[in-house]
Amino acid sequence: MNMHQNLLNEPPETRLADHPEAREALAASDDPTPVAGRFPEYSAAWARLAELALADGQPVTAYAYARTGYHRGLDQLRRSGWKGHGPIPWEHEPNQGFLRALHALGQASAEIGDTEEAERCATFLRESSAEADKALNG
Repeated sequence: MNMHQNLLNEPPETRLADHPEAREALAASDDPTPVAGRFPEYSAAWARLAELALADGQPVTAYAYARTGYHRGLDQLRRSGWKGHGPIPWEHEPNQGFLRALHALGQASAEIGDTEEAERCATFLRESSAEADKALNG
């Protein structure tokens, strides 16, 4: 018997691949713009751009950045075997860019009055990672 077998028939966790060069570039820079340009697949750079735009009172710009990070993350999740649902653990650092972009998309949606999208993003975040929801929403 496999001791790690999922007996509840739940989908497995999805863990995105690490991107050390992009992660290090983002950590070393105060401006995520060149990182997003150099590594457009790196959701964490787009999430950071969205967070900065939200903090600067620019929800439409934040929405565009967050939507980009969200879609780039969805592409990576699907390539990693994700089937549209299941856990995306926050504690796995490479997943955090996608989860932060999803959170920022929800915030920007709320600020521009797109309540349906904001609620969808909040639900998606909670269902994907309760830890991310707690970390990002307090």
